[in-house]
Amino acid sequence: MLNLTLNILAKIRSAEALLIGCSAGGFGLVYELVSTLPAEFPLPVIVVIHRSRKYKSSIEELLNSKSQACVKLAEDKEVLKKGKVYFAPPDYHLLLEPEGWFSLDSSEPVLYSRPSIDVTFKSVSDVYRQNVIAMLFSGANEDGAEGLCYIRDRGGLIVIQDPKSAEVRRMPEAALNKCSGALVLDNVAIHAFLTKITSCYK
Repeated sequence: MLNLTLNILAKIRSAEALLIGCSAGGFGLVYELVSTLPAEFPLPVIVVIHRSRKYKSSIEELLNSKSQACVKLAEDKEVLKKGKVYFAPPDYHLLLEPEGWFSLDSSEPVLYSRPSIDVTFKSVSDVYRQNVIAMLFSGANEDGAEGLCYIRDRGGLIVIQDPKSAEVRRMPEAALNKCSGALVLDNVAIHAFLTKITSCYK
């Protein structure tokens, strides 16, 4: 059963964006979560998954057909809107500008990754400060750990998948080692957490 403190519930109610990062082994959980989001989900969702443009992927199209929410690739200069799910395009870092729109960046990979979870997490935190919820799931490198710490230090809410539930433990374990103060949830509790986000706004 998911028990959240009053402080965590307050952070959920004040949030302006939900961020999700993962790499190897994380797509299954992302698929489950996004495919069950309601059309009236109260936050914009930004998903960063490590993938190369060399491999054709239809993640967004598949999920858009399954989910009640609108699911799409983030586009340059696109304005962030509640209830939509934006995936970082392959081979670009995804940034959020202070005006509330995306920009795509082709600078060097970070931790061998482009898109980088750290880059997006830090960029969104710079815009929304404490009003960010960030979740980090399964993955094979340490991308995302610094981004979570950055968000925590600005008062945001951070969630790490319990490494015991992750297909590849390195990413959540690195985050736990580097960044204290996170909610650590197994897969069932992660589903319940997203349901709680929806109910907090009703």
